[in-house]
Amino acid sequence: MTRLLLVPLDDAVVFPGMSVTLAVDTADEETVLLVPRHEKEYAGVGTVATVSDRVRLPGGARASVLEGRHRGIAGAASTMPDGRLYVEVEEAPDPTGTTSRETRELEREYRAVVEEILELRGDDGRVAQFLRSITEPGALADTSGYSPDLNYEQRVQLLQRTDVGERLALALEFQRERLAELQVRKRIREDVESGAEKQQREYFLRKQMESIRKELGEDDGSVIEEYRTKIAEAGMPGAVREQAEKELGRFERVGEQSAESSVIRTYLDWLIAVPWDTRSDERLDPGYAREILDREHAGLEDVKDRIVEYIAVKRLRTERGIQEDRRSGAILTLIGPPGTGKTSIGESIARATGREFVRMSLGGVRDEAEIRGHRRTYIGALPGRLVRALRDAGTMNPVIMLDEVDKVGNDWRGDPASALLEVLDPAQNGSFRDHYLDVELDLSNVLFIATANMADTIPGPLLDRMEVIRFDGYTTSEKVAIARGYLWPRQLDRNGLRAEEVTISDALLETVVTEYTREAGVRQLERELGTILRKTATRIAAALPAGAAGGNAGSDGGPSTTTTDAVGTTETAPPVTLDIEAVRDALGRQRFFQESAVRTAVPGVATGLAVTGAGGDVLFVEATAMESANGAGGLTLTGQLGEVMKESAQIALSYVRGHAEELGVDPSAFTGKSFHVHVPAGAIPKDGPSAGVTMVTAFTSLLSGRPVRHTVGMTGEVTLQGRVLPIGGVKQKVLAAHAAGLSTVVLPERNRGDMDEVPAEVRDAMTFHFAMTVDEVLTVALEEASSPAGAPR
Repeated sequence: MTRLLLVPLDDAVVFPGMSVTLAVDTADEETVLLVPRHEKEYAGVGTVATVSDRVRLPGGARASVLEGRHRGIAGAASTMPDGRLYVEVEEAPDPTGTTSRETRELEREYRAVVEEILELRGDDGRVAQFLRSITEPGALADTSGYSPDLNYEQRVQLLQRTDVGERLALALEFQRERLAELQVRKRIREDVESGAEKQQREYFLRKQMESIRKELGEDDGSVIEEYRTKIAEAGMPGAVREQAEKELGRFERVGEQSAESSVIRTYLDWLIAVPWDTRSDERLDPGYAREILDREHAGLEDVKDRIVEYIAVKRLRTERGIQEDRRSGAILTLIGPPGTGKTSIGESIARATGREFVRMSLGGVRDEAEIRGHRRTYIGALPGRLVRALRDAGTMNPVIMLDEVDKVGNDWRGDPASALLEVLDPAQNGSFRDHYLDVELDLSNVLFIATANMADTIPGPLLDRMEVIRFDGYTTSEKVAIARGYLWPRQLDRNGLRAEEVTISDALLETVVTEYTREAGVRQLERELGTILRKTATRIAAALPAGAAGGNAGSDGGPSTTTTDAVGTTETAPPVTLDIEAVRDALGRQRFFQESAVRTAVPGVATGLAVTGAGGDVLFVEATAMESANGAGGLTLTGQLGEVMKESAQIALSYVRGHAEELGVDPSAFTGKSFHVHVPAGAIPKDGPSAGVTMVTAFTSLLSGRPVRHTVGMTGEVTLQGRVLPIGGVKQKVLAAHAAGLSTVVLPERNRGDMDEVPAEVRDAMTFHFAMTVDEVLTVALEEASSPAGAPR
């Protein structure tokens, strides 16, 4: 330990090897300790320096010339009577001689980084030469102390590293940060210079282009004249033409070289692209329209009738010279399960009326600007989908299909459904204003057709503006007819087969419909037919020999090909006639069964009818009773039931309990019993009041021991007084009952009028009972009592 005079350095750091002149009086001291001090706090490590000279400054003050030698660790301090501060110092010079491999790697990397920094800074070579003259790694790390980019804290950190390897690593970290900063600065500087050069270059090129255009007579004036001609020929209404000419005037004033010119040109291009005075020549022939619709779609009588009515009315108004009423536009909304032909009928309507057809898919649209467009103040602004649809159609009276309108969403970007309120209102859409064009568009001549799977998710104000036509699904015979006339030929073509090569009977098509599909539409049916034909095509293709002219398979499933022999004679094998074995081989085991007879054989199970997003369906309500653990009774409900359906179960149990004797139920059957109601297909959420009568029937069957007739399906809301209230979706429910093999359906009396919507073939094949009270339902639904009523079995 050495006792040395402490010389504090305010906000400065002296490293070993540095020579400094300080305004301090070192008296007769030969060696001192230079310690950095910041806000009266001393660093723990200083630099041991020798006094090489003493000088007198102007004014009489004394100064000392100090040369740093090595580091010293400050210890205990003491103050002399003259006020000088001395400290015990443990000298820590850097070791000399051999260095470790890691230190040598750090040394090489440090030199490389510093040389790259010097290159970026534009060093003249003197600093690099000084750096190469230093051989000791500790002294090399200390050269970072000369860097003007290191702040006071970083210098103190570097001084306090007595270990050479740690010091070199820290110095390398600091220099890497400097290098990264310099590289970013260089890149920014180069980008700025490059941008300036590019702008200057573009300026000269534009000037040259102007000169060339003037020589060729193609200056801005010719571009403006071209736009003026297009505007004159576009047939714009007066207000729109005035707006276009105003924008053209702005374009003429700012010039083509202005940054705003491209925005104005894009706007003018869109104004010109709208077919303001172009209209398709409508074919107002109701008979022809009906022929087209019947040829391309089976069933769907309601929508066909409405389109024919629309054409007939328009024909009468045209022939009688009645002025066109903007409020007389048709806004049809086709609501029904998937696969029933809602989307495809739009193209048929366009063909039947001689109009252009444009489809707009609205599923998942959440941005209001998709309908109304963006305002021109936004970069990259565009008109909404309606303007683009008119441009694509090329006429102002196309058929525009708004597909999946029930799946429109909303978020912070607005509510597209609200934007559709004006579009789908015949009283307003004659003056629709797109945000981008900001001029009035007449949409009253557009035939809008919206499609949706469910009406519940369409906002009420929007639904109120629509003329709803419901697609309630197809009967089995209609599906067979569609398969025969449309799906089978289409799948034959898609699978490379000819009509004469493969035949299938209507009975087999009906088997595919009833045993392999359970849907309101025919989409899955087409997939199943495609599977059958792919299997057949595979067998035919596998049986073709080299050079075969064609081939098919025999009715027994074996290959039978058409080949040409050496003489040139062609032999044709009989076509394939598909049978039930071929269908089972292609589609696998039967997927859907008519299981109502098995399910309702036990008392406590009733067959109800429901409507889902995919159409009508049959559901079973199962009830059972058990001894209550605490004797208090209770009701357990399972099957993902909604609140309304849970309330229906409570009402049903309360009604049966309150009218036990009238229903032939022993009142003691409720004593100490708890009840459990389950609606199978527990993974599917269910809700609604229409299962009320089914739950009453299930409880009565359970407690009276009378099974429910397996041929009966029922639907209706029930009250605590036992009245049966009307429900919705009658047609879909009846079609589901018919498809499930039920022959009797119990409906509320006030739904009697809805039977007109049910196809005649279904009405003729089934028996319908209309009930005002629960008693009437139970009379039809329950088997006759075979023994005195008693406790549940």
